Order: sequence, then structure tokens, then C-alpha cells
Amino acid sequence: MTAKISARAEGGGVADDAEARLLAWVYLSRVVLGPCAALTALIDSVGVLEAARAVRECRLPQVLRAATATRRGLDQAAEDIERIRLLGGRVVTPDDPEWPAWRLLGLSQLEPGRDADGAVPLVLWVRGPLSLLGASERALAVVGARCSSGYGDRATGEIAGDLAAKGWTIVSGAAFGIDAMAHRAALAVGGSTIAVLACGVDRAYPAQHDRLLAQIAETGLVVSEYPPGTAARKHHFLARNRLVASLADGVLVVEAGLRSGARNTVKWARRLGRPALAVPGPITSASSVGCHRMIREGEALLVTGAEEVIDEAGPLRLSLPTAVVADPADGLIGEQQLVYAALLVAGSRVPHELATKASLPIPTVRAVLAELELAGLVGLGGEGWFRVGFDPPPT
Repeated sequence: MTAKISARAEGGGVADDAEARLLAWVYLSRVVLGPCAALTALIDSVGVLEAARAVRECRLPQVLRAATATRRGLDQAAEDIERIRLLGGRVVTPDDPEWPAWRLLGLSQLEPGRDADGAVPLVLWVRGPLSLLGASERALAVVGARCSSGYGDRATGEIAGDLAAKGWTIVSGAAFGIDAMAHRAALAVGGSTIAVLACGVDRAYPAQHDRLLAQIAETGLVVSEYPPGTAARKHHFLARNRLVASLADGVLVVEAGLRSGARNTVKWARRLGRPALAVPGPITSASSVGCHRMIREGEALLVTGAEEVIDEAGPLRLSLPTAVVADPADGLIGEQQLVYAALLVAGSRVPHELATKASLPIPTVRAVLAELELAGLVGLGGEGWFRVGFDPPPT
């Protein structure tokens, strides 16, 4: 296999440069199995083809020798690519248009050496029909207790469901409790959701969520930085949390115990400049102690519903004086008001329909339409008269 990959990497008439680069990315992904800042730095310095060659030949800086020693001879890139394709998935590399470069930019700007897991993933293994770049354009990470309460499940269902219905993608880790509830809430309203795993995307973890993950893969995305077949390891979950935070505009915690792993995801959100949010719970509930502590210590902002989440994690919205943004139609009276109200908010109507709706003679309707057109409130198209669009800013 080594000779086969080397031949591809050098061209050799077997594959073009794009395939050679893909094989190099996939080879390196299995060599380090997770984030490796030193290898990322080497790739940035010499390119992925030369980095793969250096790893295979062990022509490496000392800092990389230990990290690559165990698996540098394991050259199964072609098999890994075929395996993911048979699953109906794909491998996304930094060379692909689908690569969420702007989402992962924060990881590349973290202080080197501060955290062993704080590196950009080499590749992302993906199952699902959505574009990873597009699905993460407007997204919220929702995490929390694995042993969630009825209160936590309801709060998660309402907030995640409302956001998904508004077009937000829900990102989580497919764990028991809050994670699973967040995914299910998004699926229930026909929204988008991304499950980020700490194992290969061909494995269900936890095993009881095999059906849930299959449902997510049908309409959303199942994502991992670990090659197919990789089993979940304890340290994988902490590394996975940085991806959950990276792929979203903010992190929402719904229920968390004092030592909850959700706090690790909040840590990543804060380091990446993402807002961290928490839902309060009953002061008698051990499941909410972590949320209350994060709120009290300034690690997270208190939110109680989808609109408050959007206020903190959504696009910047500026408040303007009411007089500046008032709907011009508010000043209409009498017949003008009746005719304007009879027009569809979206769509067109002919004068006969308007006369019926407004209970006015057709000549009167025609005269009023001319007045409204001069005022810039209506227009005439091929299918009839329509309201000229007016989009007031959100309140």
C-alpha cells in the first residue's frame, strides 16, 4: 500500500494532483487520529504532499516523531476513501469548496501549545446530504447533561425546535440526554442538525443511538475527524468538543451538573470568541448547578428562549427610531385602507378580486389603486396588483 500511495502522490500517470492530495490528507488523518498542531504547522509550511512524504520517511522534527511513530507505516488511504464512499459519505479536506474554513479559522489562531487539542482538523469525514459549509452558516451548538430531567428535555425541545424552525442548524454530539433531545427537536420540525462524533462516522456511539444517527444522516450531517472504523476513546470527546463549538455561532447549555463535560465545550466557545449561553433551572436541581455556576461566574449568559438566543448569537441588529421605520401604509384611511388591506402580503390580485374583498365598486378600486401607486405602495405586474415590499427591521 505504501508504494501504491507514493506512486499516486508523485503522479506516475495513476492519478492527478487532486487525487494525490486527497490520499495524502487521508493518510495523515489516520496517522495522527485527531488534532495535531505540529503536523498542521508542517503542512502549512511544506504542503500536504511533502508532509505526507516526510511522515512516511520519518524525516521529521523531533516534536512530530512520537506523534506519528505508531501508525506512519499504516498506509490505507485508498481503503478509507472507498469505505466512506460505500457508506454513502465523503471525506472533506481543506482543498474542498465544502470545507468550513471560516468556521475553523478560530482554531488556527489559538496560541500554539496552550492546548494539545487546539488544532484545525486535518480532514472531516461526513455522512449526509447537506453541505457542511452551508449547514454551519447559521448554527447553534446545544449541549448539556446526559442524565437530563423532564424540565431539561422540555426546555431543549422548545428552544432547539424553535431555532430549527427559523432556519438555524442545531449542532450537538449525539450523546444521551440533552444532545439527543436537541437533535430530535430539529428533526421533528424538519430542520437541519449536525451530529459531531468522537468515533468514526460508520459507528453509532452510543450504540442505542444508531437509529437516531441514521435519521440525522438522511437529512442532516454526521461528522467526525476520525477515520471510519475508529472507536471512541475518552480523550476523543474533549477534542470533539472544540468542533462542536467551532461549527456554531454560539454554545447553549441546557442542564449541567457541577462537573459536566458541557463546561469544556463552553471553554472552547469562549476561546473561539463565540457566545456561551445557559438556561437556568430550579435552584433545587442538581442538574442545573453547572448552568447556575457558569452564569454566576460570568462564563455564560442567561437565556430562556429562542429569541434571547438569537439576540446573543444571531447577526447584529440595530434599533432605529420608530418614526424612521414606520410602515407608510399606516397613514392610509377610508377606501385606501380597505383596498390596501385587500391586497395579498405575498402575491397579486386583479381589481375584480379587490372589489369583492373590499366591498367597493370596481371604478373606485381602480381609482384608489392609482393613488396607491403614486404613493409607492403598490405596483402592477403580469398577474395583477401587488404590495410594494416593506421589510421593517426586527424588534
